[in-house]
Amino acid sequence: MRSRLHELTKRIFDQPMTDSSESADSKLKTRSLPGVENKEPTVTPPPSASDQSMLKRPKPVTGGPRKRLMPEGIWTKCPKCEETIYRKELEAKLNVCAHCGYHFPLSAWGRVASLMDGDSFQQMDEDMRSVDILSFPGYLGKLEANQQKTGLRDAVITGTGKLHGRTIALGVMDFGFNGGSMGSVVGEKLTRVIEKATQDGIPVIICSTSGGARMYEGMFSLMQMAKTCGALAYHGRKKLPFISVLTDPTMAGVMASFASVGDLILAEPGARIGFAGPRVIKDTTKAELPPGFQTAEFLRDHGLIDAIVPRKELKGRLACYLDFMMTGQESGLA
Repeated sequence: MRSRLHELTKRIFDQPMTDSSESADSKLKTRSLPGVENKEPTVTPPPSASDQSMLKRPKPVTGGPRKRLMPEGIWTKCPKCEETIYRKELEAKLNVCAHCGYHFPLSAWGRVASLMDGDSFQQMDEDMRSVDILSFPGYLGKLEANQQKTGLRDAVITGTGKLHGRTIALGVMDFGFNGGSMGSVVGEKLTRVIEKATQDGIPVIICSTSGGARMYEGMFSLMQMAKTCGALAYHGRKKLPFISVLTDPTMAGVMASFASVGDLILAEPGARIGFAGPRVIKDTTKAELPPGFQTAEFLRDHGLIDAIVPRKELKGRLACYLDFMMTGQESGLA
């Protein structure tokens, strides 16, 4: 018995050692399919490292706190007090901040609605458009872009209507149209509404906001300064009042012409008013400018402006002024 056990042990250890790869391959039994020459392993080999990396779940991207998506145009920030204001509430207050009284820009149609009684306003020359008389490069494209942005034909709306029951001629400029620049159309429309007021014996009110004469029309825009002032001179000979309302900003050629020749000159609080910019004046005069230079408050204190009137009070104050100034004249009441 012992000799037989010794013989089996010797037989096991006398077998030749095989390579591990060969032994692994030998364990993979193959099977043959009828009609198929090649053979496939009965055991699927394990995926390689590159295949395993594709099966890993991607790590979540971690960042800061999630931002809530806020629709644009619902809120606005006051540049003076930095208060966040609901836009609908701002529009209800004629674009005046309820916290600090800052006067936001107001569109031409918005100002017309704030001054006129109901639907009494009748627009004049609404189809008048500017032409590129100097063939200035890019001018027609700028006109088209501004027309689409504002819905206006040019930078001013003119017409007649009633203010507290009194018929007036009204011109309102819009800074959103190419900076409210005065070209041939702006000058012509203002001249026509002034002449209409002179003919009908009614007062004129012009609300100005402009960066000055329109450079794309060269000398033709500068001619509007004399033309509008000439029409106002004839209006004054008829003893009819002209009230000029200056809003932010009123500069350069507009301020140097019809905006500064009113029988009564009013301004909104904080409005920037002047001819050249402060930097140009400082570089030219080589002198330090006083605090508040070219603001409505500064010009009122130095005698150029008669009164500063908040926007919400403007309609009532204008009616009061016109009652006094039209004494002895045809009032224009219906």
